[in-house]
Amino acid sequence: MKLRQKQIVHTLALALLAAGLGACGGNRAREAVQFVDEPVAQLYNRGAAMLDQRRWADALAAFEEVERQHPYSSWARRSMLMEAFSHYQANQYDDSIEDAQRFIALHPGNESAPYAYYLVAICHFERILDVGRDQGTTERALAALNDVVRRYPESPYAQDARLKMDMVYDQLAGKEMSVGRYYLVRDQHLAAINRFRNVIENTNFQRTSHAPEALHRLVESYLSVGMIDQAQRMAAILGHNFPGSDWYQRSFALMTDSGVAPVAEDEAERRGWFGRTFGQVF
Repeated sequence: MKLRQKQIVHTLALALLAAGLGACGGNRAREAVQFVDEPVAQLYNRGAAMLDQRRWADALAAFEEVERQHPYSSWARRSMLMEAFSHYQANQYDDSIEDAQRFIALHPGNESAPYAYYLVAICHFERILDVGRDQGTTERALAALNDVVRRYPESPYAQDARLKMDMVYDQLAGKEMSVGRYYLVRDQHLAAINRFRNVIENTNFQRTSHAPEALHRLVESYLSVGMIDQAQRMAAILGHNFPGSDWYQRSFALMTDSGVAPVAEDEAERRGWFGRTFGQVF
């Protein structure tokens, strides 16, 4: 997934490079960066050539020279963003975020600003840890992705950001499930119920892959504390929304083994336990 993400960001960055190179033409320099005064197009071309060779540090040095030698040119604006991209390619995410945010602060209305916002989001996204770890980075990734969608809803960056937001929601729901299971195996059923309900009641989490298991775990938890009616409700919702899932089969078997009769669909519907979304039935 990370390799494909690099390819997406690289493709978008190439569009920015093309805007600069198309204006200057000429051959790309292949020698090492020389810190001497020289034409801006030559410096920028050098940075582009280093990117092609995956020499991220040399590319960064060239783009920094563009800014130093020609600070008020349009090339300097492009180079600022390409510095962020060079840092990103080198997996120096904090530096990339800092460069992109500097670009946004200085040029908020620039046509490349959407890419800067997107790059910030991707730098957070690629550092998301597994569900067993602190999810602070996940929260920051979600906020940054949402910022892209909110500011530039019709852009290609927003299209990709929406897809990644679904992945982030799945990650956050997975964290809730992980904590819920931790409580469940320790017979802390009320704490577990709160976590599983978070997955079912949050409209963003309801679409994740964790929703069927969350419903089953609620059946399991409610049965453990003798809340039979609530267990029947969760089983009915699970059967209605995920009738062919293994989690429903497990809930059905669990209730049967516990001596609890499953609720018929017409009875569940009469009680108002069915709805288009899980949140409607709580």
